Amino acid sequence: MAAPGPYSGVSTLAFVARASALTVGLVYGSFKLSYLKAKAKSQAKEEAKGHH
Repeated sequence: MAAPGPYSGVSTLAFVARASALTVGLVYGSFKLSYLKAKAKSQAKEEAKGHH
């Protein structure tokens, strides 16, 4: 494990895993945000219909 070869490979793998997890998190966050915004808009429309 102390050898530089496998260690650098493992650290690269960890970096890639972390980067992909971060990307997935960002994409999921933006999707969730847009979904919640659309949901809020539709709810507001329904409430407006109910008031009229």
